[in-house]
Amino acid sequence: MTSDFLPFALPDIGEEEIAAVVEALRSGWVTTGPKARQFEADFAAFLGGGVEAIAVNSATAGLHLGLEALGVGPGDEVITTTHTFTATAEVIRYLGADPVFVDVDASTLCIDVAAVESAITPRTKAIIPVHYAGRAADMQRLLALARKHGLRVMEDAAHALPTTCGGQLVGTLASDVTVFSFYANKTMTTGEGGMLVTRDAGIARRARVMRLHGINRDAFDRFTAKVPSWYYEIVAPGFKYNMTDIAAAMGIEQLKKVRAFADRRTQVAAWYDEALAGLPIVRPPHAAPGDVHSWHLYVVQLADGAGVGRDQFIERLFAQGIGCSVHYIPLHLQPYWRDTYGLTPEMFPVSQRIYERTLSLPMYSRMAQGDVARVAAAIEEALR
Repeated sequence: MTSDFLPFALPDIGEEEIAAVVEALRSGWVTTGPKARQFEADFAAFLGGGVEAIAVNSATAGLHLGLEALGVGPGDEVITTTHTFTATAEVIRYLGADPVFVDVDASTLCIDVAAVESAITPRTKAIIPVHYAGRAADMQRLLALARKHGLRVMEDAAHALPTTCGGQLVGTLASDVTVFSFYANKTMTTGEGGMLVTRDAGIARRARVMRLHGINRDAFDRFTAKVPSWYYEIVAPGFKYNMTDIAAAMGIEQLKKVRAFADRRTQVAAWYDEALAGLPIVRPPHAAPGDVHSWHLYVVQLADGAGVGRDQFIERLFAQGIGCSVHYIPLHLQPYWRDTYGLTPEMFPVSQRIYERTLSLPMYSRMAQGDVARVAAAIEEALR
């Protein structure tokens, strides 16, 4: 327990990651090379299920590559939730398609499957569910709905390592693509970075080509060949989305610890659940029975009897040295999405209500029980 400012999130980086990054720097190969390949292989092995993993420099890049590989383009519609970060939707616009926003389920805070079904039109090409805060969306129903209508599914799993759904790790379900994030506050980190996962060899091949300028050969292959191997071809107008070996070196070591990180986050969530019991605070939904919640975020809502507004509540916590955040300001309130698509709060009553009452408390694997007790004491004070 510390008397200093308690941050909302902190990465959990040890000497192993530092040594791995130094090794990569000293190797002379700092861009996409042997470490990136090892990280991809290790990640695919961690998930299992015969998946391929493609390392990228952000989850946003992975989402863009995934939709592009699925053939999404101008005139198409892609259904996703309003209650997410803008990256989930902006990649749809990158490709000239239109996002169709739907509300979330109040009991899970994940995309509402019934709302998805109501939003399907002849233009619908794909669905992007978001596993919010580390809890899986209702993928069984979503995948069945997608099969019924011939739609593609790409999971935004930025929060969801190592989340399970129906007993399976997210990333091994029957969706077309899954994308993970390794941003600084995620359940493991490479600083910036992401991973696209798929079982479809065609999608994997396309994503590998498009992540580096549409070149048909990896630089690692060209520059390490034993015979002259300078020739390459540009087969598509690709992007610059490759992960560096420096980041991958860190990811290799973080992945070894991801189960331990998850166990600790689960413990922190349990401490919060106990400490906040009896307060006018709505605690976050847990995973479905038998499944795993990754606890990327611990999101609470002020109950009706809280006696204080959300914004003032956050100010009171900050005054006591407690960092917190809001996940998310829904996209229907953001000027670009609101004005472009004529969105109003009345169209998304669940998301709007959650937004007005919600905040995310400090959550990271380095937290101690005393830190949780300090947050709980600050909450009690802020509620007075």
